[in-house]
Amino acid sequence: MATEQYNAPNESLNHAQNKLMLAVDSLSITTATGIQLVDALSYELRQGQTLAIVGESGSGKSIASLALLGLLPENLTIKGEVQLASTAGMSQLPIANDKSRNAALSAIRGQRIGMVFQEPMTALNPLHTVAKQIAESLRLSGVPKKQWRDTSIALLNDVNITDPADKLNRYPHELSGGQRQRVMIAMALAQQPDILIADEPTTALDVTLQHEILALLDDLKYQHNMAMILISHDLNLVRRYSDEVIVMRQGQTIEQGQTSAVFDQPKADYTRTLIQQDFGQALQPVADHADGPSTVLKVSNLNVQFPIEKSLFGSTKRWFDAVKAVDMTLQKGQALGIVGESGSGKTTIALALSQLLGNQARVHGQIVVNGQDISALSKKALRNFRSQIQMVFQDPFASINPRMTVMQIVEEGLLVQGVDKDARQQAVTESLATVHLPLAFAQRYPHELSGGQRQRVALARALIMKPSLLILDEPTSALDSTTQVTVVSLLREIQQKLQISYVFISHDLKVVRALCQHIMVLKQGACVESGLTEDIFSQPQHPYAKQLLKASSTQ
Repeated sequence: MATEQYNAPNESLNHAQNKLMLAVDSLSITTATGIQLVDALSYELRQGQTLAIVGESGSGKSIASLALLGLLPENLTIKGEVQLASTAGMSQLPIANDKSRNAALSAIRGQRIGMVFQEPMTALNPLHTVAKQIAESLRLSGVPKKQWRDTSIALLNDVNITDPADKLNRYPHELSGGQRQRVMIAMALAQQPDILIADEPTTALDVTLQHEILALLDDLKYQHNMAMILISHDLNLVRRYSDEVIVMRQGQTIEQGQTSAVFDQPKADYTRTLIQQDFGQALQPVADHADGPSTVLKVSNLNVQFPIEKSLFGSTKRWFDAVKAVDMTLQKGQALGIVGESGSGKTTIALALSQLLGNQARVHGQIVVNGQDISALSKKALRNFRSQIQMVFQDPFASINPRMTVMQIVEEGLLVQGVDKDARQQAVTESLATVHLPLAFAQRYPHELSGGQRQRVALARALIMKPSLLILDEPTSALDSTTQVTVVSLLREIQQKLQISYVFISHDLKVVRALCQHIMVLKQGACVESGLTEDIFSQPQHPYAKQLLKASSTQ
């Protein structure tokens, strides 16, 4: 596994690091209303070096890097000095928002400074194949058209994509999260930049893939003699893959220095909080009652298949087994964590439990919620039963309507059920109080909220239906570490107060351990291990479970 072969960068700095590649002096970014988004950020970046910029959402870490490429809106005021290495020494980069900036930076973007964006599914074009998207980068860097295919295959080989010739013909949605992230890296490398900016390159990936991607970026940095800026909210992850670190909060530089020194002796309280990151402990598990009245969910022999090849006449010739013979039992007020790598079937199980799989999917097995076999319900009966099973999705911004106020979002389910206005407003007030949001937020729109606040709105929308089963699909993966801690604490409080049962899907094992009494480890659609969370954490039996837990403990 990538984590075992990795040597900490601090131990293997090469002689090329002496060459200064980038110097940023007093970079400041201000909104039109005078809000300081970045305040006097300064640093130097040398060849072969990785500088990590760490901080929670809204700390200014991403926009400080976008400013280098002139990718910020024109209503922001940008000041400071940025110098980039050139053949004649260091040359000035134009960063102030004016018309001449774009022309001057067009030769810099991609060719001198490359960027790997946070969410590859959003950053890649869904209408074009991998081949076409890499070819665009090759064209911009002047590679002759007849060499595009061979060079693309070589680039995909560089980023450890198996069967690269086959992947060239695929569209982004046909690739896993890890493969999409590798394609993004290959596109950035196509123009052979001197500096690579990786903006949260592991956010949506499971723990083993996170280490693989960061170890890969580190290897490529040395192979291509680059320097790297790694933007992340995970301080414990960048500890392994950076030479220097800047800790930012609300635009301010809180702490800066060699990674080892900052971690061994953090000077700021905020840095210490980020490093220690205490998620707390899960509630005590209750004794199992096989089929007693406290059993909220019982799943027997669940199988889910998707069509992958159709005949000339439209019938399916081949099926893909996404979930294979999965069983689970969940008691009232308990949480079951489902963990596994990308493509292991976690979200497919969540959609099957919620009866949200499309007509194309073939589902077999029994799903019993509160004694009711939900597959036996008619459409009308299922619609009425749905209030008992609610789902909270991974990305709160994508799953709530941006045109609706918080009040309209949260009350929507009750509106469908025909509940009168006064009762709806009372229920919204109670639901917002449960997730610790002030009532004044009811009139706000999603764009006026932070990531953590939006996730609380999504929770409030689910809780207003008074469900007995809540399915949470990666509800903390898009949040920074300090917000994750507060959301996990909130979920634990709700679990205890309302005695709701959770099916909690996550790739973050620290979060699962802090919330779930039981755990199920999935690999390629099959359950390879399940049991009490603490038993599996202390004595995993299956080799894959051991690998997953080892990768988690090295974070």
